[in-house]
Amino acid sequence: MVTQQSAAETSATQTNEYDVVIVGAGIAGPALAVALGNQGRKVLVVERDLSEPDRIVGELLQPGGVAALKTLGLGSCIEDIDAIPCQGYNVIYSGEECVLKYPKVPRDIQQDYNELYRSGKSADISNEAPRGVSFHHGRFVMNLRRAARDTPNVTLLEATVTEVVKNPYTGHIIGVKTFSKTGGAKIYKHFFAPLTVVCDGTFSKFRKDFSTNKTSVRSHFAGLILKDAVLPSPQHGHVILSPNSCPVLVYQVGARETRILCDIQGPVPSNATGALKEHMEKNVMPHLPKSIQPSFQAALKEQTIRVMPNSFLSASKNDHHGLILLGDALNMRHPLTGGGMTVALNDALLLSRLLTGVNLEDTYAVSSVMSSQFHWQRKHLDSIVNILSMALYSLFAADSDYLRILQLGCFNYFKLGGICVDHPVMLLAGVLPRPMYLFTHFFVVAIYGGICNMQANGIAKLPASLLQFVASLVTACIVIFPYIWSELT
Repeated sequence: MVTQQSAAETSATQTNEYDVVIVGAGIAGPALAVALGNQGRKVLVVERDLSEPDRIVGELLQPGGVAALKTLGLGSCIEDIDAIPCQGYNVIYSGEECVLKYPKVPRDIQQDYNELYRSGKSADISNEAPRGVSFHHGRFVMNLRRAARDTPNVTLLEATVTEVVKNPYTGHIIGVKTFSKTGGAKIYKHFFAPLTVVCDGTFSKFRKDFSTNKTSVRSHFAGLILKDAVLPSPQHGHVILSPNSCPVLVYQVGARETRILCDIQGPVPSNATGALKEHMEKNVMPHLPKSIQPSFQAALKEQTIRVMPNSFLSASKNDHHGLILLGDALNMRHPLTGGGMTVALNDALLLSRLLTGVNLEDTYAVSSVMSSQFHWQRKHLDSIVNILSMALYSLFAADSDYLRILQLGCFNYFKLGGICVDHPVMLLAGVLPRPMYLFTHFFVVAIYGGICNMQANGIAKLPASLLQFVASLVTACIVIFPYIWSELT
């Protein structure tokens, strides 16, 4: 909700003034608060609930996110939370494994990343293979909040933002109205700042007022925690694929705990009636590696299955004077590739760099930075993560014969090794800000998939194989071009 505030009301109700008000203290909010606070700006972070969150996503941070975290001075936030290093992925297709390691980052690619995000601050990551990290989401968030609270000039407030306040004369956003309870008493306050940053997450309360783009739900994840699971490749994310089943994602979140996320397309079976549990037993468990199945069976018996929508939202331009959308409030993609936090942290890093030295009172200068620089510069990396996540999901959740040709082609492409692995994995890791690499590899995969299909069919079926080859290429275009178009606007 947006309300207008008269000059008289402003004078009567004002309790505090800041340089920046940040709505939301998940991933992007605290990270941005630390960066801006270290610039000497007075920052207020308002969060509805400062207790530890409990979510089934936001648990895998790619190497590009780790790099951004360290550049922000927040590397310690992944310490002392039982976090597990992630060395890459194990893609399992119909029982066959293909391990994809994060490769060393060539120096020229590292320089591209540094120039875009670090403003001269460079952490050399080319001498060793980068690492991701996985953990319990809530523990990581609590460390980010502590870091923000300990940063000079930053204040954390537990309250609900009920309204965004607009100047009735200029139409510019000038702050927020909050509600909280203390000792049973209801407290309403206004906080004013020349810049309000809304990063209130997937189910953003204010997105609809400031973004013209609509959220679409592609599927749902059903999640469980596996106890003492025996993984085929410890310290790796596992993507389990089958031609006739939705993808399953498995990764460690602690020394003895492993998250499993099972994708469900269409309506989610009822949890209350036991239909969801039955679905997991019949349609998921048979495709899991034998070593995982005992812990999966135990989890089904002992736990309530948790469900989360998997959404897509392309980023709109931040062209509202005095307000910026950030994090999942601005942009979402399928969590299959674990890129959401990497995007959020890199966006916080980029935004803080672009606002360095900018007078926030000059809302026209801030809007110019957002529309002409931030919106387009973030796409060097974020568009890759967005497009890759949606395109890979379409292939991994293949629901047509032509998509299954592309799915098998992708797996066979990974088996070739070399740049057929290194470039895609660097794109996935969020350390290769070169969109053309994604475009090139995607269509090479499509062509290779068609060739593999021809070889499997043999000469006798060559005419049919040629038709399937063309149809699979058309399908590849249908998969990727809508997402490319969404990133070009």
